[in-house]
Amino acid sequence: MEEVNPSSCDTPAVAELESIPPPAPKLRQRKSGRVTFSEENLAMLRADSIKDKAMKAKQEEGLSWGVAFFALALARYFSSKSNIVHDCDEVFNYWEPLHFLVYKSGFQTWEYSSEFALRSYLYLLFHALFVKPASWLYDSQVGKVQAFYFLRFILGLMSASTEASLVAATSSLFGRRLAAYTLMLLCFTSGCFTASTSFLPSTFSMYTLTLSSAALLYRKPGTAVAVGAFGVLVGWPFSVLAFVPVVLYALATGGFLKVFMAGLSTSVFTVVISAVVDRQFYGKWTSSVLNLVIYNVLGGGDSSLYGVEGPLFYLRNAFNNFNIALILALVFLVLAVIKSDKYGPLLIVVSPVYLWLSFMSLQPHKEERTRVLQWVPIPMGKWMGNGYGLGCTGGFLYPIYPLICLAAAALIETIPELLPKPRYYPPNEEPPIVLVGKVLRPVTLAVILVLSYSRTTSLLYGYSAPMQVYRQLPTMEQPKVGNQGAEWHRFPSSFFLPSASYELGWLDDGFRGLLPLPFNSTMGGTASAPTYFNKLNKASPLQFVKNEEACSFLVELRLERPDRKYRGDDSSKWEEIWKAPFLDAELSPALHRAFFIPWSWESKNNFGSYRLLKRKEKSADDSLHIDH
Repeated sequence: MEEVNPSSCDTPAVAELESIPPPAPKLRQRKSGRVTFSEENLAMLRADSIKDKAMKAKQEEGLSWGVAFFALALARYFSSKSNIVHDCDEVFNYWEPLHFLVYKSGFQTWEYSSEFALRSYLYLLFHALFVKPASWLYDSQVGKVQAFYFLRFILGLMSASTEASLVAATSSLFGRRLAAYTLMLLCFTSGCFTASTSFLPSTFSMYTLTLSSAALLYRKPGTAVAVGAFGVLVGWPFSVLAFVPVVLYALATGGFLKVFMAGLSTSVFTVVISAVVDRQFYGKWTSSVLNLVIYNVLGGGDSSLYGVEGPLFYLRNAFNNFNIALILALVFLVLAVIKSDKYGPLLIVVSPVYLWLSFMSLQPHKEERTRVLQWVPIPMGKWMGNGYGLGCTGGFLYPIYPLICLAAAALIETIPELLPKPRYYPPNEEPPIVLVGKVLRPVTLAVILVLSYSRTTSLLYGYSAPMQVYRQLPTMEQPKVGNQGAEWHRFPSSFFLPSASYELGWLDDGFRGLLPLPFNSTMGGTASAPTYFNKLNKASPLQFVKNEEACSFLVELRLERPDRKYRGDDSSKWEEIWKAPFLDAELSPALHRAFFIPWSWESKNNFGSYRLLKRKEKSADDSLHIDH
């Protein structure tokens, strides 16, 4: 081949190439416009890449603990300020003994008699650590109610912190959307509003089960088991069944010996501390945890003592508290089994919902002594309680409440996947049915939240009068109060009495069960074993006020019943000084009493009057003394 001489080429392109000067020997050091522009572009591309990675990392991070805690703390603050007391067990087995520990006065139930010693003073002492400083901060008498609400606020913060951990753990493992849905349900459902600030061992077990579940999602099995052991032994021993799935999974995946020792060491430490505290208060070596288990499991007590409800009782109660979120949570079990590869870890965490509901439904529900739930046999009404508050369950379902929210949120997130999709559709386009599913997510959430708000509002408007009436009592040196016998179970606690000079007693209205009586310091206080207490619910002749004429004030619920007589109707003896409406559940339609429906709630429901009356004539020497 003939060699081509470039100089012989006379084309314009070649001539132009020849005219370009050769590059300078130090091109990298040259500051030409072309080179500078390329470096700026490269810097901008690098910056954009860093921003994209940061945004992607932020999206993957999901909801942080701090964001979830702030939202939950705000919701729990409103609960601490406005939530009613839903169960007399909370008042007489926890608020009253706590009041005695702090203020040296309060009512005692037979469970706190040293003869039976069924209740843990370690649980009370833990809460007294917050109330005692509050009693120093506020006025020791008039400020007692502030101490009550201060402890509620602390309970709300405990709830918010544990639930925020669950939300953050869910976000890290399952994504931001599921965590956000869970957070919204935790903030607004009626059940969580109620349980989060209740002073009950089952609420404490709820805190610890929630935290234990979060630890499991964070792959900290030893922590999950240790927290569970502490919650069972300090809170509610019978909630141990709800912790079984967490414990078994932790033992199987986290190293059996390590996890087992974490649970065992925590259990031994807690049992020893509990026994030492019980020894201090009961005046003898005993274990309240063991005593409670023996009483309830090994024949010490009778679960049908006050009557029993059917197997659907707890499902009805849960439906009242979570409306359709409960249905979604139950359906999620089927979905999780079908798609176990995706929801396997989540199913382990929420499995206590199904285990606990099944177990409790198989047990005969121990009906409360005076609060009886009646179910109206109509399609909607039969699922709505006809009782005071959320029903008299003693918070038996509280431990699983946050997990119900998590399971329901998981199903809501999966709605688009559940809808049928066309077989043939362009791969780069979303079929309309998927868009429908995405719209159904917020719609479903909105329905749940609106129903929850309506339910909570109905409870607060309908049943808050007992929380208000005692705050209307005047602060006096030597007044006395008589509480109608039929209303003893709605007494919100001695924290609401404005001074220590008030002596509360029960009037005989025909109730023949055993009522709480004041702690007797002369007999040993917490270490006493009064002979008038028994475990068979037999009334004591000492529990009623002997001389009704000595009552200076009377608290009474007056319902519109032509066949009933009320002491306060005697205008020659009593003067009404305050009253508030109280929802008459028995005479109100199920739908309207269960949910607040604007413009029809007041007109459709029937109301009684919760009133405070003052005796017109009284002697300064009168006494409401109850002879023990």
